[in-house]
This record gives sequence, structure tokens and C-alpha cells, in this order.
Amino acid sequence: MKSPITGKEMKLTKERRSMDFRKETFESVFHYYKCEDSEEQFTTTSMDEVNMNQVYNQYRDRFNIPFPDEIIKIREKYGLSAAKMSEILGFGVNSYRQYEAGEMPSIANAKLIQMVDDPKFFIDMVELCATIEDKAKAKYIQKAQLLVEERKRNIFNLNFKEYLLGNHMADIYSGYRNPNFEKFTEMVVYFSEQIQPFKTKMNKLLFYADFLMFKQSCFSISGVRYKAIDMGPVPNNFQSIFEYLANKDEIAIFTTEFPQGYTGEQFKARDNRPFNAEFFSENELIVLEKVATVFKSTSTNDIIELSHLEEAWKKNEKDKNVISYEYAFELNQI
Repeated sequence: MKSPITGKEMKLTKERRSMDFRKETFESVFHYYKCEDSEEQFTTTSMDEVNMNQVYNQYRDRFNIPFPDEIIKIREKYGLSAAKMSEILGFGVNSYRQYEAGEMPSIANAKLIQMVDDPKFFIDMVELCATIEDKAKAKYIQKAQLLVEERKRNIFNLNFKEYLLGNHMADIYSGYRNPNFEKFTEMVVYFSEQIQPFKTKMNKLLFYADFLMFKQSCFSISGVRYKAIDMGPVPNNFQSIFEYLANKDEIAIFTTEFPQGYTGEQFKARDNRPFNAEFFSENELIVLEKVATVFKSTSTNDIIELSHLEEAWKKNEKDKNVISYEYAFELNQI
């Protein structure tokens, strides 16, 4: 970016700053361009979003306030409009829609939204709502009762997926997303289609996709946690996850024996299981494509070496720590 004062290229600068929001103070990695001649600081719209999202995310984490994607998901599972959900919860007519768009709920409203995620509590709220006609109430209650029954039928599969990815709340170690098994699955399918990588390379592709997305938006794609091990960053519990996906015919994994005496597991897409782009936003798809393009011709050994140059690995490898997504701001290989 060129300085509007001198016309010279400005240096991108990142520094830790304290920022206040709702009488709370948070530390963030503040991004700005600095004009060296005038010492003036400038930001772009996207920088402003990254700077503020860091604060908003920490506030949500500190007070257990659901993120916009969670708020949308709660409403959609009941098949309601945002206005109707606001009515059931006793909010203003447009409040729920505004929360879905990113406005921060009060702590009290956030608790109500989280409670209504439970179909049994949702039924109680519908029954208490005096502005909804009896016919509509019966429809909403029936939908919630079906969800209760569906969860009972699928409880083993749901619990196993939670075991694979974890059932933690969104925080800095998940990229401020709740784990999304479906999106993670599609990421694996995508890279299997585009690159057909071996397992070690697949782990690095997933890491770079999630962390690059966080670098640009302060949100990961999948909500997966990554650990630093000897061969670079990997999704937590990756071995069990990949075995599960192969057993469910989401992907095909072929074992190859090399002359040096070791074996490798190569990921390939199945002909009857194409990548489903509907799970992703436009920006997420752009990130997936960029990662595939940058590393398509990179060998497994080379991508290991590249990942070892990342601060995310260097600062966490010794103790095999889970990696904070804040290290995304220091990515230097993509």
C-alpha cells in the first residue's frame, strides 16, 4: 500500500496492543501500514476487521457468547426465520437477524440463545410465547420433538464424531469455530481430488488452509485443533479421523511401499464422492484453492521443511503443544 502523503510504499507492521470493549481490556495483534517519512499509521477495511475481530472473539470467549455461525445454526435446525426466532425468545423483531450478522448479543440474550439450542428448552419457550398462534406452536413443537428423537437414534455417531474432533467450545485453539466434522471432511475430499497427497502432506495442507483463513478473517474453516509434532503441524487425533473417513467411503487411502523400506498412505478421491462446495463461503473456497495451488507440486519432504520454518511449529514442537491460531499472523510460507 502506498502512502497517501508521500506516495511511497508503506511497511506492513504488526504489534501487540491493548484494546477496550464493553469495559473489558483485551490484547490483540494490531495490523497497520506505517509511513516512514511522516510516521502516520493507516489501515484498510480488511485490516480493521481483523483488528476488531480479535477483540470481539476474545470477548465472546470470555463470556461464553455464541458466534454468528452458531447462532445461525441454532435457528436453521428449527426451520424458523430470524424474526420468528426473535419473537419466541422475546427479543426485538430484528435482534436475532442482527446477531447472525455479527452484532454482539448482551450476556443475558446470549444465554437464552444457547439454552434454546436444546430442543426441550425450545419447546418450553414456544409454549410460553403468547404472540404465536396455536397451530404454529404445534408445528414448531413437533419439529423440536423430531430433533430429540433423531438425536437419540444417532447418539453413538454424534458422540464418536465429538470424540474425533473434540467437543470443546470455540476458542483461540480452534480458530474461534466449533469443530465442524462435515467441513473438515470436505477439506480432506478437496485436497484428495486436487493433489492426491500422502498423509503427512495432507496434514500440512489442512493446517495451512485453516491458519491462512484465520490470518485473513480471525476465523478458521473447520474448528479443528492442531498439534506440533516432529513432522510438523497435524490435526489433533488425525490418524483416527482419517481411518473413520476411509471406512465411511468418504475418501480412498492407498498404501505404497518405497524402496527405502517404509510405507506411505496416499489419499485419493472416490469417483462417487465428489467435493461439496456448498459447505463453504466464497472466501473459504478461495483459501482452499490457494493452498492447493501453492503446494500442488511441493513434495512431502519439502512441505515438512517449510512447516518447520513456521513459528506455529517452532514455538510448540518441544512440548508437542496444541497450537494457538494467533500464530497464523506469523505465517511466512504462504
